Amino acid sequence: MLGAGLIKIRGDRCWRELTCMDYHYETQPVPNPLAYYMHRSPWWFHQFETLCNHFIELVVPFFIFMGRRMCIIHGILQILFQVVLIISGNLSFLNWLTIVPSIACFDDACLGFLFGSKEGCVKDQMLKIQAKEAAGQRLPLRYGCYVRRVVNVTFGLLITYLSIPVVLNLLNSRQVMNTSFNPLRIVNTYGAFGSITRERTEIIFQGTSSQDPNDPMAVWEEYEFKCKPGDLKRRPCLITPYHYRLDWLMWFAAFQTYEQNEWIIHLAGKLLASEEAALSLIAFNPFEGQAPPRWIRGEHFKYKFSQPGGKHASEGKWWIRKRIGPYFPPVNLQGLKKFYEARDWPYPKQN
Repeated sequence: MLGAGLIKIRGDRCWRELTCMDYHYETQPVPNPLAYYMHRSPWWFHQFETLCNHFIELVVPFFIFMGRRMCIIHGILQILFQVVLIISGNLSFLNWLTIVPSIACFDDACLGFLFGSKEGCVKDQMLKIQAKEAAGQRLPLRYGCYVRRVVNVTFGLLITYLSIPVVLNLLNSRQVMNTSFNPLRIVNTYGAFGSITRERTEIIFQGTSSQDPNDPMAVWEEYEFKCKPGDLKRRPCLITPYHYRLDWLMWFAAFQTYEQNEWIIHLAGKLLASEEAALSLIAFNPFEGQAPPRWIRGEHFKYKFSQPGGKHASEGKWWIRKRIGPYFPPVNLQGLKKFYEARDWPYPKQN
């Protein structure tokens, strides 16, 4: 959490100017319905959100070392923070996993209400053991307890040793995020949204059955992905903690080029062949029940949320978009043969 806070404060200037939340809800990888409304919050609320983010990520982590009460407050704040992130965006299982270590901030006295007090239950047995310890009676330690202590100390020393480069990375002004420093990958660095994109761009796959892709009369039909924005009238999805990895990668590819993401052309070839595995990743195939398309192209669009209650929203549109230009030119299956062979990829077989 501290690493995520440091990468922000050292990264994009909008985190220091308290303006990043003006863009985040609209430009995050896979927005959900609540993000549509959160994006239209007033500027002062977005600044408050950014300040809260800095407080949770840069200050609250130190609460864990400040005694029982502050440790509990740390756990409560971290869990609430993750819940807010969960309901305001589809960030996969990341936030759910972050809640798990926060549970360790609550001791038996805090979590005791979750367990029954019947005779012989776990809670009853623990209360009896604690009562004996309070009375000065020490139970004899068994062999297994000594083994567990040795294992715990050993793992503690291992984690401490492996954490040295991670801590040094946190202290470095050129902090690296999302990196592992050892092959075991037990201790890693983490940091998200160090930079915030100001505009949302999308790659839209289009196919046509026309013989000539340059024919102005050619009808290009759009593929729809499971969750990422496409159809302007489709409500943003709600999938957390599930993760549509293809949709996520399409978000990254949209602010790069297809030369930097050759897998985009690989996917286009699969769709040209109507391969079942590739189509299973698509929500809507405009050529279902028909012959596969002869050509597929990628179009680049800028997307923005429509204004709630505005003209576009009254037409049922969640998004408005403007064409930027071509993302990749029209390709056909035969023309991609050498492209596949040069990369030693299996050539798609048309169904």
